[in-house]
Order: sequence, then structure tokens, then C-alpha cells
Amino acid sequence: MKKSFVLFAAVTLISMSALAEKMTGYISDDKCAASGSKAAKATDWINPDVFESCVKKCMKGGSTMVFVTEDNKVLKLDAASAQKALPHLGHRVSLTGTVESGSLKIDEIALIKMEGKGKPSSDVEEKMHQK
Repeated sequence: MKKSFVLFAAVTLISMSALAEKMTGYISDDKCAASGSKAAKATDWINPDVFESCVKKCMKGGSTMVFVTEDNKVLKLDAASAQKALPHLGHRVSLTGTVESGSLKIDEIALIKMEGKGKPSSDVEEKMHQK
């Protein structure tokens, strides 16, 4: 009886870790994410007026796509998830997915509109990488 209970508990815990969770955050790249890594939350370093163009520029330069949570945790994306996230590059998103071995597997993803702060100065994008 005890062995059955222990086995049931172990299977339940393993199953729970594989359950999809809902998250909000940003589809970014590892260079932009690294520049804001000391911030307490993603909105402390993400400037909606230049974020998309900066991320796309860094991706063209060889950076890897990542997901940045609202509390500024960076998760790598598996190959299939990167394809799902590609249309949302540089945007805030809501998604459901699972984290396995430090990599995010996206089941569903949807855009969340970001509010800009007005017309950015010409050096705002460069300043994103100087924090």
C-alpha cells in the first residue's frame, strides 16, 4: 500500500511539472536580454518605442531568440517554439507553454499591445545596450 502511494505521488509530481502554464513577457534576443539582465523587471529596460527594431537588428547580427518574463527571467526557446514566436519578435506576448531543462516549449502565443512613450530620440536604441 505504501509503495503504491509513493509511486502515485511520484507520477503526480512528474505530471504536474509537465503541465502548461500561462505567462506574459517579451519575445527578445539574448543580446538585448543580457543588456537588461540586472533590472528587477523587464519594463525597467524595455522601451516600447525602439524594442522591436533593436531586437530585429540584433537577431540579424546573429543573436538568438529568447523569451523574457515580466520579472525579467530569460528562457531559451526550442526550435518549434522559435518558429511560433518569430512573428512576435520584439513584442509583448501572452503564451501557454512548459519549461523543460531551461527551455520554453510554447503551445499557444498571442500578441499584447505595448504602449509607447512617444517619439524616441535617435540614440535610444543604443542606450538599451548600455544599461
